[in-house]
Amino acid sequence: MHQHVIGECPICQHDLFVTKLECSNCKTEISGTFQLSKFNYLSKDHLYFIELFIKNKGNIKTLEKELNISYPTVKKMLKEVTEALGYTMKDDEEPAPKRVDKETILQRLANGEISSTEALKLLKE
Repeated sequence: MHQHVIGECPICQHDLFVTKLECSNCKTEISGTFQLSKFNYLSKDHLYFIELFIKNKGNIKTLEKELNISYPTVKKMLKEVTEALGYTMKDDEEPAPKRVDKETILQRLANGEISSTEALKLLKE
């Protein structure tokens, strides 16, 4: 039985990393530190909303009917999911990338997740 990969530590709520990959066919194993995608850090409710949003081709009116909720509630949920993915947006505004703080960038550099060139670029932004 396959289980959903969690992205957050249930003890301290920090990000989790994958450290081992295995082929189900030949049993080859690869060890290292692999970062999860943004989607692994979303709640099941947010993932379900994204699934329905895509299924309904982004049509908010159709989502309203399928979820039996109001238009403002759909917009609120869309904003929550957008922000959970790391973007900030005001009502009726295009999402903008969320700023990463200096400490996070330096920690990612120390962990070997990004190169010094990438870290400099992020720090300048």
